[in-house]
Amino acid sequence: MVCRWICILAAAGASVAQTPYLDGSHDSRVFGEKRSYRVFLPAGYEQGSRRYPVIYYFHGHSDRYTLEKYDNGLDTVPKIARFVKRAEVIVVAADGYVARDYTGFYGGTPYDVRRDGGDYDYGEYFLELARHIDSTYRTLSTRRYRATSGLSMGGFMSLYLSARYPDLIASASAFNPGPEFYVGEKGRRSLWRAKDHVANHRQSSVRLVRASGDYISQYHEETREAYARDAAVEFEFRQDEYHRHWATSIEETFDFHLRAFANPALDTTPAEWSYSSAHRHFEVHGVSVQTDLRDAGFVSLNRVTQGGLRISTRRWAPDGPPAQCSAIRLTTAALYHPGAEYRLIDNGAPSRVTAGADGRIAVAVDCSGHELSFLGPGTGAQQPVLLPTTTRDVLRVRPGLTAALPIRVYNPRGVPQSVRAEASSEYPTVEILQAKAEWRDIGPGAQVTPPTPIQARFTATAGDWAHARINLKLIYDGYLERNEVIDVLIAPDPLPAPTEVAVLDGRSRTFSVFRQKGNQGGGAAVTQTVKEGEGNGNGMLEPGEHATVWVRVPQGLDPFDKNNWRRAKVYADSPWLEEIADIQEEKQREWTGAQNRTSLIALSQKVPDSAEIPVVLDCESWSFHFTPDVRYGRESLYQAFQFHKHHLYAWTWKARHHSSSE
Repeated sequence: MVCRWICILAAAGASVAQTPYLDGSHDSRVFGEKRSYRVFLPAGYEQGSRRYPVIYYFHGHSDRYTLEKYDNGLDTVPKIARFVKRAEVIVVAADGYVARDYTGFYGGTPYDVRRDGGDYDYGEYFLELARHIDSTYRTLSTRRYRATSGLSMGGFMSLYLSARYPDLIASASAFNPGPEFYVGEKGRRSLWRAKDHVANHRQSSVRLVRASGDYISQYHEETREAYARDAAVEFEFRQDEYHRHWATSIEETFDFHLRAFANPALDTTPAEWSYSSAHRHFEVHGVSVQTDLRDAGFVSLNRVTQGGLRISTRRWAPDGPPAQCSAIRLTTAALYHPGAEYRLIDNGAPSRVTAGADGRIAVAVDCSGHELSFLGPGTGAQQPVLLPTTTRDVLRVRPGLTAALPIRVYNPRGVPQSVRAEASSEYPTVEILQAKAEWRDIGPGAQVTPPTPIQARFTATAGDWAHARINLKLIYDGYLERNEVIDVLIAPDPLPAPTEVAVLDGRSRTFSVFRQKGNQGGGAAVTQTVKEGEGNGNGMLEPGEHATVWVRVPQGLDPFDKNNWRRAKVYADSPWLEEIADIQEEKQREWTGAQNRTSLIALSQKVPDSAEIPVVLDCESWSFHFTPDVRYGRESLYQAFQFHKHHLYAWTWKARHHSSSE
């Protein structure tokens, strides 16, 4: 293959200079067919012997590797060609075509990312393509010299692939990326959103580009906020004044990748890293994981170091309970002395393990979540670990109340350790009432809460959840420090009671629900009959029952959405109430892949007779904001922005009456 391309380039002569790209193909095991791609080669490639970094570019909805569907090749292709002419880089435009899913423009879904998909693993295909490119062209093939980029669904794919393979891809950019799609094996696909998996990019360079007039700008802003808040991600953001869903600033963004190619730090394996995957089996940074995950779910590795890690599962991201599986087999990277014995602490229980001849350690655990520490030759003294403050995505608090922060510290060492903690916050909405805590002689593998709780009070305004952050300094060994952050979402103030609530505990109910007319605004209520939950069907959540909670919302985001019902996402900080399913329904006519996510909850049989459980009900509404009289220059701007809004309500489940009330 190498000879064939070199011969073609040599024979083409002047025509190569006139043609800014070449179209090639290769055999794919994943797709069981030949797959096409378009390659842009730098000036002078055919005369020299130099090797070049590679940017892989992924097209958007209904397009192909030619990048010509939207603009007849008049915009994106010339811009990439102009960049490659001046920069010493190869650009490869990949093909996301899936014949089954290309039934028309609005049915042209590339990359096999539908909920019922999974016949083709596009991540595995990307590895095939990268191997082919590296063996066919003169590439620099280490991590820092490999980058991804893309528009819309291709922007999603750029973020997803670079998050799935952080040890192979060092930089990623996305132009107006699609917010969420499904990944994983067929039959157990999981909804993947970049904002839930920022930790995968903590040793990467990431750039998000948004057009000011892009119709899904609200989703881009949510993605931007997630990356901007994580200081471990080398993150850039650019907003261009442009009125359409399009790839703007292509050359300027590719310059961002040139800066990453010049950064030798991106070729080093981080001393500490975190990662999550929707696949049963994966390998990353030399760590291999095999599971028996049966349904949708994620496996997460947190704070992986030579001295240990946390391994856990979730049925969905970011706030699901442990996934449905029974066994995980983890094999570490080759970081240990071959044949040496190590002490393993697993959730406080000690045992002995031996490193193999390859310097790797194998461990088998269940799927409930484990803190693992390796103690022995070369592992050194470990830092204290702040454990998660909640089993949900983030700590959620009510304003105006004194809250004892649920802080737990884990000692990963094989000897007792003393730790001090000091809390602070730069947010004016956070008042630290008790800032300090101290633990003396925490036992090996022990998890402890502070004897004197760290306390805070929060302030909020009306509307949606408000973000805040608490900084926690852990001081150990007398003077060494580890800085942690505790992200908090503050409920709005006031938090109104719902106008009307319906509990479906195995009963049927007919609701009026809003349906959008189309992407130029408008809509009306329609009736929908549903039967949900599991119980006696009397409309009251009782011990042992499963139920959904519906709320009548007086006014949704859309002007025509009045007094319609919505199923709620349920948030409760109680051991008696558990979210057992994340109900995912595509928002009508959004064309983004974004899902409306609501809850199926279960009430424990063991709930005390006198219990009262405060609950926040979160109902999402959405709308097309269409302004036909707005122009961009002389051009009429006939498009609608897609917006969404969360309506939050305070609700209390009261056990003594076996009923629900405000």
